[in-house]
Amino acid sequence: MKQAVEHQSDILVIGSGAAGLTLALHLAEKAQVILLSKGPLAEGSTYYAQGGIASVFDESDTIESHVSDTLIAGAGLCDKEVVTYTAENAKKSMQWLIQCGVAFDKEETDGDQSSAPYHLTREGGHSHRRILHSADATGKAVQTTLQDQAMAHPNIKVLERYNAIDLITTRKLNRVGNRVVGAYVWNRDAEHVETITAKFVAIATGGSSKVYQYTSNPDIASGDGIAMAWRAGCRVANMEFNQFHPTCLYHADARNYLLTEALRGEGAYLKRPDGTRFMPEFDERAELAPRDIVARAIDYEMKRLGADCLYLDISHKPADFVIKHFPTIYSRCLEFGIDITTDPIPVVPAAHYTCGGVMTDLHGQTDINGLYAIGEVAYTGLHGANRLASNSLLECLVFARAAAQDIESLLKKIPTPGPVPHWDESMVTNSDEEVVIAHNWHELRLFMWDYVGIVRTDKRLERALRRCAMLQQEIQEYYSNFRVSNNLLELRNLVQVAELIIRCAMERKESRGLHYNADYPEQIDNPQPTVLQPER
Repeated sequence: MKQAVEHQSDILVIGSGAAGLTLALHLAEKAQVILLSKGPLAEGSTYYAQGGIASVFDESDTIESHVSDTLIAGAGLCDKEVVTYTAENAKKSMQWLIQCGVAFDKEETDGDQSSAPYHLTREGGHSHRRILHSADATGKAVQTTLQDQAMAHPNIKVLERYNAIDLITTRKLNRVGNRVVGAYVWNRDAEHVETITAKFVAIATGGSSKVYQYTSNPDIASGDGIAMAWRAGCRVANMEFNQFHPTCLYHADARNYLLTEALRGEGAYLKRPDGTRFMPEFDERAELAPRDIVARAIDYEMKRLGADCLYLDISHKPADFVIKHFPTIYSRCLEFGIDITTDPIPVVPAAHYTCGGVMTDLHGQTDINGLYAIGEVAYTGLHGANRLASNSLLECLVFARAAAQDIESLLKKIPTPGPVPHWDESMVTNSDEEVVIAHNWHELRLFMWDYVGIVRTDKRLERALRRCAMLQQEIQEYYSNFRVSNNLLELRNLVQVAELIIRCAMERKESRGLHYNADYPEQIDNPQPTVLQPER
């Protein structure tokens, strides 16, 4: 029998993207931090973020304008106080990143380039140029800069290839109150469950788009933090709002490769398998309609035709033009045997961003004392029913700083947690039926895509909830009898998140933002967030 392994720290940060790294670095001067990464340190959504980060740097721009743009995008469901707080603290967060060494693009000048103003771009929904970026790989620049600093910091202990299994709370231990005191984690390399105790725990695990058959997210986006927080007793909100990108390359070996909207901006057509266009039938703007309209149109045609994919075609443009404007996409598609100068590109919409999550206050504090949630895992009220472009990394930075300030003010007041029980594996065995996990995994992602995807109906949601309940029972039985594994832990979390998405979608009797129910196509007056409360 393997000897129990225990770790102790002031702060446990679960997740190693922009939110988790920012929090760890802000606190490391005052405390000992353990940073948990489910895979390699860089393997998260932050690393793959192409766009940029929204912040008011231009003199003609205003914080009020950033707030207004965010509220409009959120379709009446944003919390204005939170939006204002985020916009007001954006520049401080960006200046901290710059001090850390993130090299954002600057305007070309004849003089000293170091004093040149930052190059600000503009994205959909923004009324001004306010997007700071590092070429078209901003997330990579942020991730690599921050992780290098975290790896070198003496007060930050990085544990790579560790899955968080469940939070440990005083309520679960039958002690007074409800405070988080640590987590059980699975060491993937040693294949052993270990214990981490901490005064504070921060969940920064990202979103849950892996619950869908098609997603632009990396494999780790399995809703772990949302599921863990829910099981521990936290409320979640607005899980019905999942952002879908209209055009993801459909190919067995491509996985998660987005095709930029600039293709349509330069004249690419969306076509059915028979080569006919369909967007003019859905919107007078045709292929240039907003993202949600294009995604719904593609989804409708795929379901109507029973097609596995549709096609994006720019081959009617001169080959030189296509290669010059889209060299990366041209090269990438060639790797899969697709020459975009002569061939249409197979595409499907893909789940892209989770707008809902674990409910927090302005400091990232959840319903459980000492437990914080920051980044895509959290519901702060910033995004409402739809996320404004380039507000996602911004949320990570602003709320990580806010959480760090709150934790720092409480550090000396909170005693070190006492001992906690070790993980009990005495009643479980190794599985000899991994096919059960693979089958349930496929079934879950397929019915979520078909029934709880871009377009929902009451009947589809009811079907999905019934299937979800059956899977939950089967997965829990499996979890109770066999030792844990990466796939089992992710599947357990995904089926929990699926239930939360379905229940939120069933409660919203309207269509708003990213949630479209064909049985309720209109918007209601005075909309409210959808809040789910776990049973005590």
